[in-house]
Amino acid sequence: MKKIIYSLLFFFLVGNSIAQQTPAKAQITGFSIEGATAHIGDGTVIKNSLIMFANGTINFIGSAMTKIARQGTVINAKGKHVYPGFIAANATLGLVEIDAVKATDDKDEIGIMNPHIRSLIAYNAESKVVESMRPNGVLMAQITPRGGTISGTSSIVQLDAWNWEDASIHADDAIHMNWPSSFISGKWWLGEDPALKPDAKYADKIGSIKTYFMNAKNYLEGTQTKTHLPYQSTAGLFNGSKKLFLHVNGQKEITDAITISKELGINNLVIVHGAHADKVVSLLVKNNIPVVLDRPHRNPDSEDDSYDATYTIAKTLIDKGVLVSLGMEGQMERMNTRNLPFYAGTFAAFGLDKEVALQLITLNTAKVLGIDAFTGSLAVGKDATLFISQGDALEMRGNILTEAFIQGRKISLETHQTKLWRRYSDKYKTK
Repeated sequence: MKKIIYSLLFFFLVGNSIAQQTPAKAQITGFSIEGATAHIGDGTVIKNSLIMFANGTINFIGSAMTKIARQGTVINAKGKHVYPGFIAANATLGLVEIDAVKATDDKDEIGIMNPHIRSLIAYNAESKVVESMRPNGVLMAQITPRGGTISGTSSIVQLDAWNWEDASIHADDAIHMNWPSSFISGKWWLGEDPALKPDAKYADKIGSIKTYFMNAKNYLEGTQTKTHLPYQSTAGLFNGSKKLFLHVNGQKEITDAITISKELGINNLVIVHGAHADKVVSLLVKNNIPVVLDRPHRNPDSEDDSYDATYTIAKTLIDKGVLVSLGMEGQMERMNTRNLPFYAGTFAAFGLDKEVALQLITLNTAKVLGIDAFTGSLAVGKDATLFISQGDALEMRGNILTEAFIQGRKISLETHQTKLWRRYSDKYKTK
């Protein structure tokens, strides 16, 4: 009994004494990874590969049989696999640490129309949830606000940083809007019928959105003496420098969201969630609009859907020419974000080619987020954010990382939990 009490005290005291994982220093020496199977991220696979990088940038990728001088530290990765760092889209990492503790929850703000809210300045680089992503190869994320009709502005970060300034890869990349549903369910707790029925206020809700953006556009085109920060923050939507992520489900709703956005002069669009997006494929392809799908491990979206609809939709959309990525929004999303590669692997188990499934969380996501010239695949001139795995990174049994690099910096893969357990094991291993 005494040993149990001491153990609990040890976990409590040591657990509170372990601080943030120290971010890696800037890359000083080069690295050469030799002999691994390289999964480029664009569908290409190079067996017995050689990857070299220095100053945070990949400067050679090809066959290990190439007669070229190796740079810096040589890593023998024979029998292992190399992947570009995985990118989690539509995530709230670093915005909430403990759901039950309100002081650690900063994912949404008061108000309905908040295009000026910046998720980046609320991002907690010291989050122990964030550091738990890295052992599974999730090295970058789009940090996205929640709530309201217009939630705010997302930013893209790398997950080994001292603070949000260090973490930032692409600040304020997109504005996120929650499109209303044309159906509504009754409040069962008030004795109303919980069944879905057409929302009589759907047209009014759409009208409010149109009015808001028309007012914003008029403000931007006029000569105002007073600054209106929310309207001012929408400027990128109208000049095309910023994307509008439409969080929307349903055939009618997706059609309305796209049609009305384009009527307002907002053309740089991304569909998020996209339940029944397969029913409006021609509209998506015609307007070159990508889709960020939800995690596949959930029930079908409607009674008429096939039992495996959420598992096969990625292949269906990709086969028809839609650019598809994978997002993390949903129950327990921050914890589940570390499972990003296994969700991509699920799509592969339901018909999607394994290398195409990999693109859902690498190059495709980079394209959707507008950072594909910088990262998302293993290519000369791109950012050296990558990792070495003992096996298949899309399977739980194979995704065991041995080394990982962010911007060429060799990062630690030890988390708060593993560090705690190591200290505990060292303390009691001789007793």
